[in-house]
Amino acid sequence: MSKPNNLEPLWMPFTPNKAFKKDPRIIVGAKDMHFISDDNRQILDGTAGLWCVNAGHGRKKIQEAVTKQIEELDYSPPFQFGHPKQFELANRLTEIFPEGMGHVFLSNSGSEAVDSALKIALAYQRSRGHAAKTRLIGRERGYHGVGFGGISVGGMVKNRMYFGTMLAGVDHLRHTHNLELNAFSKGQPQHGADLANDLERLVQLHDASTIAAVIVEPVAGSTGVLPPPVGYLQRLRELCTKHDILLIFDEVISAFGRLGKSTASDYFGVIPDMITCAKGLTNATIPMGATVVQDFIYESMMEHSDAPIELFHGYTYSGHPVACAAALATLDIYKEEGLFENAAKQSPVIEEAAHSLKGTKNVIDIRNMGLIAAIEMAPSSAGVGVRGFQVMKKAWDMGLMVRANGDTLAFSPPLIVKENHIDEMFTKVKQAIEQVD
Repeated sequence: MSKPNNLEPLWMPFTPNKAFKKDPRIIVGAKDMHFISDDNRQILDGTAGLWCVNAGHGRKKIQEAVTKQIEELDYSPPFQFGHPKQFELANRLTEIFPEGMGHVFLSNSGSEAVDSALKIALAYQRSRGHAAKTRLIGRERGYHGVGFGGISVGGMVKNRMYFGTMLAGVDHLRHTHNLELNAFSKGQPQHGADLANDLERLVQLHDASTIAAVIVEPVAGSTGVLPPPVGYLQRLRELCTKHDILLIFDEVISAFGRLGKSTASDYFGVIPDMITCAKGLTNATIPMGATVVQDFIYESMMEHSDAPIELFHGYTYSGHPVACAAALATLDIYKEEGLFENAAKQSPVIEEAAHSLKGTKNVIDIRNMGLIAAIEMAPSSAGVGVRGFQVMKKAWDMGLMVRANGDTLAFSPPLIVKENHIDEMFTKVKQAIEQVD
């Protein structure tokens, strides 16, 4: 019989299991800006958990809302029945998302929100008599979760190479990362807007009559924080409109204040046809995702449906009452405490702190956008990602959680962050980088 604390039975996600179990990093508590390790150390959370704990840890308001909801209604089936909070949440989301995006499909994660968006795009095209529009366009280095739809339109090699041919009829735009022209850019890089014209190449190859939707992250996150070049998103919007192609923004990371606004759409002034979100929606306390769509998509589905059920899609836990309660409490905190505004206030602080590491050993690029920053290091002779992993471990030992994406270190602190936290983050990570060969 295994011991209760035996590490071996658990197969951990996106983790080198053998290495971790020899030298584990165990978290036993969290409060505000810090995790607590199993050896009772305070670990400064430089990543909002996994881009998701936007309001900081241990929020009493969310705890109370979840407890009350479990006592009142622990579960309600989402097919053919409803409960009040799912409708309340949908209304609240349409108030803070772009005008015209008035309908919300609820799910349980960013991966599910993306798969929902892709399926809605295909069903919408069929409903309006364009059944040949089935092709989906993603982007190289894109991350859209781990469902087969998400990895098909995604463009991160390791997430794709082990899993066969994936969905048919998918193509990819080129990525926007250019170290030669844009290294050490502050905010949006100046070069690369013309890369949006890659969509014209795909239209020439496949014809617009076969393309249902394009999906991109406004700011690519998990691939190493790639802000869009100036004018890139605007041009992509123009081309999608020109060719009657839906534009989907994957805002699983960028929504709910990460850029100092409700959405990246608001920040950049570009309105897509759908937005996927998750993570900050519930402050990561209860899993939840959402796909927010333009009214014309929903209305077309309602008007042209060939069956009483307009969309044959959903999940057992869509709009789960406990998740809805957590989300509503989270939205209250964001508004009452002005956390999006604080993120905007701290954005130039994190920009200055991050770029102060220019010239540090092995650092080849620094990028930032809103309350996100990334430090890219040259790969070591031991292989790609080795140096990043070593720096991440060294930072943990120093009392800092930082995310390593290959050899890029990513920062996305909770929106409650203060200047002293930012100073501590980049002081410690500089020391960690300097201590690793």
